[in-house]
Amino acid sequence: MQLDHIRNGIEHMRRQIHRQRGEIRDLQRAGIPTASAEALLERMLANIDGMCAERDRLKRELAGPTKGMVLGGRSWA
Repeated sequence: MQLDHIRNGIEHMRRQIHRQRGEIRDLQRAGIPTASAEALLERMLANIDGMCAERDRLKRELAGPTKGMVLGGRSWA
C-alpha cells in the first residue's frame, strides 16, 4: 500500500534527521563550520514536510464517511 510506503519513508527520514543533528553538534564542538550541513538539514526537513502532506492527503482519500459516528459504527441519534 502506498500509505505504508510513505509512512516508512517518513520514519526513515526522521532517523536520518536525528543523525544529521548529532553530526552538526559534533562539528560545532570541533569548531568546524556547519553551514552546508545545516543547509542539508533544512532540505531534509522540507522533504519530510512534503512527505507528511502526501501522507495526510492519502489518509483523507482512504477515509470513509465516518462523520457523526461513534466507535462501533452507531450514530448518536
